Amino acid sequence: MSCLDKKKELVVGTMLQSNDSCIAELFGRVGYDFVWIDAEHGPLDKGDILKMIMAAQGAGIAAFVRVAWNDPVLVKPIIDMGADGIIFPMTFNAEDARRAVRSCLYPPAGNRSSGPIRVISYGFDNELEYIKKSDSSIWKILQIEHIDAVNNLDEILSVEGIDTIHVGPWDLSGSIGLLAQTEHPEVQKLCDIIEKKVKEHRIPFGAGTGPDVKSVEKWVARGVSWVNVSADYELLVKSASEILREVRNLKK
Repeated sequence: MSCLDKKKELVVGTMLQSNDSCIAELFGRVGYDFVWIDAEHGPLDKGDILKMIMAAQGAGIAAFVRVAWNDPVLVKPIIDMGADGIIFPMTFNAEDARRAVRSCLYPPAGNRSSGPIRVISYGFDNELEYIKKSDSSIWKILQIEHIDAVNNLDEILSVEGIDTIHVGPWDLSGSIGLLAQTEHPEVQKLCDIIEKKVKEHRIPFGAGTGPDVKSVEKWVARGVSWVNVSADYELLVKSASEILREVRNLKK
């Protein structure tokens, strides 16, 4: 399953950094297309991740998991849990891209070891049939969030097996000494380069945005297929703060 198979319609998800699987289910009920389960910065262990994958998929949406690093050891249990996609942070060059792709594929194309569990319904599904289709069923998502990645982007995008890339403006700005200045002209120039090159290579791309629609609009104008809008904690803070402010104003 991949929500990115949709045509023309913008695919929308959000990041989950809490370890509450109910939140994953909630976003599915709201109508989001996917959740980005963050095992890079969030306090999640493998048990948390499994429950969140199950909750998201049970609500009818895709479950993407960002691993802490581009390491096959971290990737293989997540795939065996049945994640719809793996997000690889800090891709710097073509070798990083090849390592990411190989970790999601069985031999001879990759180095994924055999041990599917939930992904074959705990043995109710035929493992050999799963293996035949598995290479195309897992979305391999590379994050472009560093100046080195931009400089090496043609080589990265030429690696066979990449399904999509995700632009991380925040870390991208930091990599050129402008941390958090995502609207700075120099950062926007890098985004221009990324936009141009992904279109040349005909690879779909997405981006991370804040909770405001205007930040999403800018990436839609660039031609993204998908957006990761804000995160659970940020959305909770925003909503809770707005409601509290309105309630406080009732007495003024």
